[in-house]
Amino acid sequence: MVAASKMRKAQLAATASMPFARLLYRIQVSATSRMREFNDPLLTVRPVRKRAVILVAADKGLCGALNTNVFRLASQFDQASTVYITAGRKAAQFVARTQRQLIAEFPYGDSPTFAEARAIAGFARDLFVKQEVDEVKIIATRFVNTLTQEPVTLEYLPVGEIKGLRIPGVESLDPQSDHDEIEFEPGPEEVLGYLIGIYLNVYLYYVLLHAKASEQSARMVSMKNATDSAGDLIKALKLEYNKLRQGNITKELLEIAGGQAE
Repeated sequence: MVAASKMRKAQLAATASMPFARLLYRIQVSATSRMREFNDPLLTVRPVRKRAVILVAADKGLCGALNTNVFRLASQFDQASTVYITAGRKAAQFVARTQRQLIAEFPYGDSPTFAEARAIAGFARDLFVKQEVDEVKIIATRFVNTLTQEPVTLEYLPVGEIKGLRIPGVESLDPQSDHDEIEFEPGPEEVLGYLIGIYLNVYLYYVLLHAKASEQSARMVSMKNATDSAGDLIKALKLEYNKLRQGNITKELLEIAGGQAE
């Protein structure tokens, strides 16, 4: 019941943020459709000698195979050339237990905030801009529905071709179908340069919301399965107890009847 309540809060938070994400994406599409070339340090593609992985997991267990599935993806990267930024205690414990390189650990609560996402995004962005890493990936869980949560590996930095910039969970928009007139001041390039940073923050915010909704859903299902299994076990033990009790009563009656016959 607690997990169900927390899951609903995470879903409501994601729903409440959707109008802003749609507006941000619409402005970005309009800006990119009005310019020919755009250069930004966050778009720079370099040969990957070292990468950072933002690993998002739960703070606690009792959520089925959720954490294990995420860690299985994280273990596929080369240990020597990969550093980890973790969100959630279980993620940090996994990195320490497997003797991988942990460079930063961030907490996030049952109701992830934009400030928490912005702190993680800012740290990863600084690593990339300073060329301490050549790419950044995110490993987390995508919330599909209450019964389904998918571990995913997401591209984060460098930002892909600017025409394909897309916020997860927000449907694609055709700039030709946008009939509203938008004016950019001082210009599309300056506005888009600012929006990329906001986009990365919102991207990570959605990742945290999905991860938390997935965690609470998995925990709710896991606890329900545990409760059902406990109920089945109680029924089986009660049936076995009644069989033994009935057998003992029958044995005593036979002994009494045998004694009277003698």
